[in-house]
Amino acid sequence: MIIDGHNDLVSRIWRNEDVRHVHLDDAAEAGFAGGFFALYVPSPAPAPPTTVHYALPLPDPVPREEAARVAEAEYEIFCSLPVELATAAEDFRPDRVAAILHIEGAEPLAPDLSDLGTWYDRGLRSLGLTWSRANAFAEGVPFRFPSTGDTGPGLTDAGKALVRRCDELRILVDLSHLNEAGFWDVAELSSAPLVATHSNVNALCASSRNLTDPQLDAVGKSGGVVGINFAVSFLREDGHNDADTPLAEIVRHAKYIADRIGVDHVAFGSDFDGALMPAELDGIAALPKLVEEFRRAGWDEDAVEKLTHRNWQRVLGETWR
Repeated sequence: MIIDGHNDLVSRIWRNEDVRHVHLDDAAEAGFAGGFFALYVPSPAPAPPTTVHYALPLPDPVPREEAARVAEAEYEIFCSLPVELATAAEDFRPDRVAAILHIEGAEPLAPDLSDLGTWYDRGLRSLGLTWSRANAFAEGVPFRFPSTGDTGPGLTDAGKALVRRCDELRILVDLSHLNEAGFWDVAELSSAPLVATHSNVNALCASSRNLTDPQLDAVGKSGGVVGINFAVSFLREDGHNDADTPLAEIVRHAKYIADRIGVDHVAFGSDFDGALMPAELDGIAALPKLVEEFRRAGWDEDAVEKLTHRNWQRVLGETWR
């Protein structure tokens, strides 16, 4: 059974774009039991990097009213998917697809949090404070290579209030796309395990989107999880956005995390339908091929089960208790 930390299927459908990776008809044969399905308010896509060293400009913040309109439309799409809403760890089973309602970037929320309860009642159980661009709550990381995530200030007062309220409601706070100062603010404020649903290792690929060793250590100390992002530009040592990237690069990042903070703290966080994947990993149908790559690299069945689903189930159970 495979639980995945991030996909952008909903926003791809909303934009009337062809689905590239999350073909739900392939789920049963692939052992795909679901995971985090993002509502994401898109910006104009930056041009992909053409050099080894790059710093892509971030788009302007999205006005809250516009973001809320898009999130409402995407929520309707989410509700139309042939999936079960996941609000408990035991909702994931090998015979169906369960979806965590996740908002990637808190722009749709009112800064006074007056609508957070409504979203919770709809099933919201995971929230990313930013999608890289700044909003009323936090600043994310611009897309830079080489760089760490130490790129700006931490959470705003509204952002700190949002983290505290998520802690009370037991909504998972996703640290992916958040800058380093914001990461440490969340670590100080939240009592829940620290989770980055789709991020990698900065020591192996010096992208601003990847986590430094002290950040990884904090995730491990909290009992949290890092979902390995399959996007090639966050995997490769050279940072290139090149689909000719072996699956061994995913194993390399997972092994680094397992060796540093333990195999209990690493999982899958694909970024399917949101990024360029290795050519061999053209969707959920290819996930068994990736699992076999881990077995060939020496991961035993206990470690494979933790990687593919048990770590997510444990962290979700602890966060949503």
